[in-house]
Amino acid sequence: MDVFEEMSDLSRRGEAFALATVVWRQGPSSSQAGSRAIITLDGEVHGWIGGACAEPVVIREAVHALTEGTSRLLLLGTPEQFGQSVPEGMTVIPISCQSEGALQVYIEPVLPVPHLVIVGESPMAHTLAALAGALRWRTELIAGPDFLAATSDDEPWRDQRCMIVVATQGHDDEDVLTRAIAARPAYVGLVGSRRRGSTVLGYLAEQGVPKNQLDQVKVPAGLDLGKTTHQEIAVAILAELVQLRASGALGRRAATAGRPASQARDTSAADPVCGMAVTAEVSNRPLTHDGSTYYFCSAACKRAFAENPDAYLKRPIQIGNA
Repeated sequence: MDVFEEMSDLSRRGEAFALATVVWRQGPSSSQAGSRAIITLDGEVHGWIGGACAEPVVIREAVHALTEGTSRLLLLGTPEQFGQSVPEGMTVIPISCQSEGALQVYIEPVLPVPHLVIVGESPMAHTLAALAGALRWRTELIAGPDFLAATSDDEPWRDQRCMIVVATQGHDDEDVLTRAIAARPAYVGLVGSRRRGSTVLGYLAEQGVPKNQLDQVKVPAGLDLGKTTHQEIAVAILAELVQLRASGALGRRAATAGRPASQARDTSAADPVCGMAVTAEVSNRPLTHDGSTYYFCSAACKRAFAENPDAYLKRPIQIGNA
């Protein structure tokens, strides 16, 4: 029941999470069929899904499921246990070489309702708000001065999953866009011509806004449909947002927004002894050999590698993530 209560709390707060459920087990295993856990985008776990072998893999795959917006069914064990009997579409991932157990885990991402903030008062802005509302997206239409005057406590758009469309039509574009960029949302788009956009971004660059942040601004916002009416521009913008969301691009941006580059990189590794997917961190028993650092799922694997590293480095290691 604690898991369901946590799901309810996260949903009320509009936070994304993945629900992982054990649907089958083969002993010995510390988990049981029906065991559940919630995994958030930052890898925090609520509930129980398995021990030290299974949990890191489930966390990694849950974060991938959240950023891609797709469910997945995992089969955790060793390839030899299953042979050619693995159903199509199931992901086989090696786990601890010390255990003969296996798990089948279903991971389902639970994503919040898309949050769209439109800054401006033009007919296009009103049309876009109406279209997004028809999709039941959480939509806010804010005048430029109100956007600039809002305090930190009144900023509902300060959310890394938020999408901000700046449609101020030349009225304080630079100031509004600066504040929108500072919110580090999943998407920032500026409505206007390429020439106008180039001028605005050039000015912000002169004011010291980092290039990597400016590169995230889509100018002009929306799919390129050629010469269009304001109603069609609204359709083009919404179509682009739907496309980005469906592809998982918005989720990936939200997952890395505001993090240092060192944290945004993928830190997965393979135990060179058993092939299990592990995280490249101190808790996974690092060992340096010939200038390279390796990580291990268990002390037994680390000991085996230390005794004869060449025996494991000369054979390919396959991580089941296809």
